[in-house]
Amino acid sequence: MTETLGTPVLDNHLHLDPQRGRGMEAVDDFVRLGGTHLLVVNKPSWHLGDLPESGDDFEHVFETTVETVTRADERLPGRAWPVLGVHPGLISQLIDAGHTPAAAGEIMRAGLDRAAAYVADGRALAVKSGRPHYDVPDAVWEASNETTRHAFRLGAEHDCVVQLHTEASRDLTELATWAEEAGLEPHRVVKHYAYGKLAGPTPSVMCERAYLQTAVERGEPFLMETDFVDDPDRPGAVMGPKTVPRRVRWLLESGHEAAVHRAHVETPREVYGIDTEATLDDEVTLDDEVTLDDETT
Repeated sequence: MTETLGTPVLDNHLHLDPQRGRGMEAVDDFVRLGGTHLLVVNKPSWHLGDLPESGDDFEHVFETTVETVTRADERLPGRAWPVLGVHPGLISQLIDAGHTPAAAGEIMRAGLDRAAAYVADGRALAVKSGRPHYDVPDAVWEASNETTRHAFRLGAEHDCVVQLHTEASRDLTELATWAEEAGLEPHRVVKHYAYGKLAGPTPSVMCERAYLQTAVERGEPFLMETDFVDDPDRPGAVMGPKTVPRRVRWLLESGHEAAVHRAHVETPREVYGIDTEATLDDEVTLDDEVTLDDETT
């Protein structure tokens, strides 16, 4: 039996690994608790094969994600969309393998070019880029920033969102300015793993209750995510696939219907151009045995 929350429920950023992880079982858990829509981000390239040396070497990672999304689509009452790109931590992996920061940046930008080609042919919704969330030498920081700027140029060229993985911050107006300079509207830059308050890009808020309460009180556009990693070697890492629907129910029971509509209908439409209501066309039935608790797995 499946619970219905009476609203689209979108997890804006999670990973699925049908080969080593829970894969479709995680999707089923999401649906059972009332989840309807997913944005599935490709796992870091080094988790699904050898380190890339060219844009062609990202193909396996992207194709795996697109195929996974097709399978998830069949199980969702709504839809799933792929978000393809290059994890900013790849630069450290490439440097450790002997590449200079400049050469590593070139490989990463080639990967972004390939991801943007999937957007161009309609097989992906958005691209992902960013810069390391940990301390790096100046040359690595500069190469990472150039890769981020390149992603913004691609977003402007292909009229798509750029999801960002960056350092923890409540103020990323600098990056929003870079996006605007590249021709990409700042609200179409989405900060993955965000707090409830963020200046600059649109925040994709991690589903900690305190962060969500802050986002609700601000009354500004936001999204919700788990960053579920689907890694059997890290079973308790980040948040599980049930978390977004659980938090939506908590918000609804707390009287925050407008905030739920903002996060799961208005913001996806304004940022990505997707209609989570029109794509929600399957009937679901309430499972009275599902209870609200703190479980996030």
